[in-house]
Amino acid sequence: MPTDTKRVRGPEVSQSPSLFLCKPATVLPSQGPRTDGRQRDQVDVRPVFVRCGLVSQAKGSAYIEAGNTKLMCCVYGPRETERKDETDMKCGRLTTDMRFAPFSCLERGSWIQGSQDKDLSLMLHESLQPAVCLNKYPRSQIEVNVMVLENSGSVLAHAVTCASLALADAGIEMYDLVLGCSIRQDGASYVVDPSYMEENSCSSASSHNQGGLTVAFLPSLNQISGLQSDGEMTEETLAAGVRTCIEGCYKLYPVIQQALAKAVRRAAPPPSES
Repeated sequence: MPTDTKRVRGPEVSQSPSLFLCKPATVLPSQGPRTDGRQRDQVDVRPVFVRCGLVSQAKGSAYIEAGNTKLMCCVYGPRETERKDETDMKCGRLTTDMRFAPFSCLERGSWIQGSQDKDLSLMLHESLQPAVCLNKYPRSQIEVNVMVLENSGSVLAHAVTCASLALADAGIEMYDLVLGCSIRQDGASYVVDPSYMEENSCSSASSHNQGGLTVAFLPSLNQISGLQSDGEMTEETLAAGVRTCIEGCYKLYPVIQQALAKAVRRAAPPPSES
């Protein structure tokens, strides 16, 4: 019999669809070490890998990897703005766009920007805008595009850091770098730089002092440019969480400085032989 060349043949070895069913949220222990070996109630962030200048088509780009969380950011501009008004004549405009790749989460998403992507894009814009010297770029706009390649927790905090590094790599004038750090409060205990399971785990304890906090911080100016929190936390817990996030940003600062210095040395022209 002639073979049907127009039919797509399935794989010889397949797996049951039940294997890919979403499992219910697990109850993580509220005491003892975390699943990845880090300690609770301490400023214990994940090891970070940072690289600048990976996308040649963009004016500036950066890649950050913290555990299994992977993000890429590209910066385009400054270019002439399409819509001019009185505000754009005096200073430039910063636009941010943050999206999740369809394969970044356990549940496959869509390329169409959803409500979560729009909310994160707005938070990213509010965190970056105070650090950019927009008065240096009148009648211009700067575009910041962040793509989450893998979501393993704390994506907003790492997106702020990655976007700030990409802006610096693009040569955009800034008052200071912007670093992000997040914590997850679970009663009297907290975890810094939470993973995806820790962010979405259900606690068996009461709902008192349960929530998350993300801080965008300018380390050289010692100022907070953005703060986002969810859940229910007391004023004392929230203040202590902000101080913990600031300490976590200071831990990341030397790594970001070293990555930016390496990018500048790579882009510098070789010394002339005379």
